[in-house]
Amino acid sequence: MAEAARVLDYEYYNHGSAAPAREYPQEVQRPAEAPHSQERVRQRERARAADAAQSTQAVSLFAIVGTVVVSALMLFVVLAHISYSEIASESARLNAQLSALNEQHRRLEITFESVVCMNEIERYARDVLGMSRPGIGQSGIFLGSAADRAEVLAAPANSSAIRDFGSFLSSLLEPFR
Repeated sequence: MAEAARVLDYEYYNHGSAAPAREYPQEVQRPAEAPHSQERVRQRERARAADAAQSTQAVSLFAIVGTVVVSALMLFVVLAHISYSEIASESARLNAQLSALNEQHRRLEITFESVVCMNEIERYARDVLGMSRPGIGQSGIFLGSAADRAEVLAAPANSSAIRDFGSFLSSLLEPFR
């Protein structure tokens, strides 16, 4: 048939070491491979390649959903960062505008105080308008005992629904008076 292959047998080792227990390895005669074995090897390799291709094509639903969720979260983070940047720049612009307006307000107050003189206003009120400062007995607090009330003397002719609703509300509030 075919020639036997010469193989050295290193099966027996000395207590776990790589050195063989025997001084020389023993020769073992094994039959040579059959002529069809190369064809079988190729078939096995093709079958392994097909299995590998089939296993890489199958993707779990969990992986797809996880990828979509992670992508959505990353998009959300990017959009939030863009929004934050816009708000931060708007805030800086408004703070600069506020400080400019505060400075303008301070200047206008200084200008107002320099233009308005209380002595001139008092002189104008006394001389031109005929006013005078109130005396000790001229000012006071008056306490009234009656509560303020208002009465409607005439109502529009077409407001009967409003009048009915008003009387309804008045009847509800009557016990609280």
